[in-house]
Amino acid sequence: MTASTQPAAARNIAADSEVLYAVADHIATITLNRPDRMNTISRPMLDQLTSLLLKADRDNDVRAVILTGTGRAFCAGLDLSEATRNDGSGISGGAVQATNLDLRATPPTVLFNMEKPTICALNGSAAGYGMDTALGCDIRVMADNAKLAAAFCKRGVVPESGGTWFLPRLIGWSKAAELIFTGRTLSAAQCLEMGLVSEVTPAADCLGRAREIALEIAANAPLAVQAAKRMMRMGQSETFNDHVHHVFLQLLPLLKTADAREGMLAFMEKRTPNFQGR
Repeated sequence: MTASTQPAAARNIAADSEVLYAVADHIATITLNRPDRMNTISRPMLDQLTSLLLKADRDNDVRAVILTGTGRAFCAGLDLSEATRNDGSGISGGAVQATNLDLRATPPTVLFNMEKPTICALNGSAAGYGMDTALGCDIRVMADNAKLAAAFCKRGVVPESGGTWFLPRLIGWSKAAELIFTGRTLSAAQCLEMGLVSEVTPAADCLGRAREIALEIAANAPLAVQAAKRMMRMGQSETFNDHVHHVFLQLLPLLKTADAREGMLAFMEKRTPNFQGR
């Protein structure tokens, strides 16, 4: 399946929207759709992306989420033509005067807190905000002609959307420091070698490969997958003893679900399980 091959989709939104949304086969696909601007993020896109991520996470029919872009880039960052405005209409929207910012309803925070597994299909290059957004997904599949550009310090800013949190955890302090401080651009091969992406594919196959992974995830018990993601996230800030205690508390209610019974019966009966998410 190639990137141009779209699955039969339900609940699509308008094709001219700056962020597209479609659901098929228990997979929600969210697509940044501003190809003429390399999918740079406008202020309306921030609200749209937040809304659609929450929509996917709340939809019981959705078991995995793919985030991708149209055109030759995944996301070239924030729209600098908006970010540099002084009339209050840009990305910051006058928030720089605030002393207490509420970031709970912004895409990076929403993406991090999602229960559903997220896969970024890096159809093209990502820079700045786009790179942070990709890093915020659980799994990354990258086109072989794409690049990641950590160009924050070259623009006089910091990785404002999670990069300073994700990168040291993904590749270690020394490599993260070198990448952020230099503002270096990485090829797909370098990203794979450093462990920033799960795999690299030919550009035409990137979305298709992400969908294959999403279908594998969607075939499993959704409550168990979501609990596993929850435990992985909690484990990053817990001691081992605390963590295994919390895992056990997650396991007890799962054992009472119909899906747990179905999974065990299917194993004993040597058949494919039919999970219902309950």
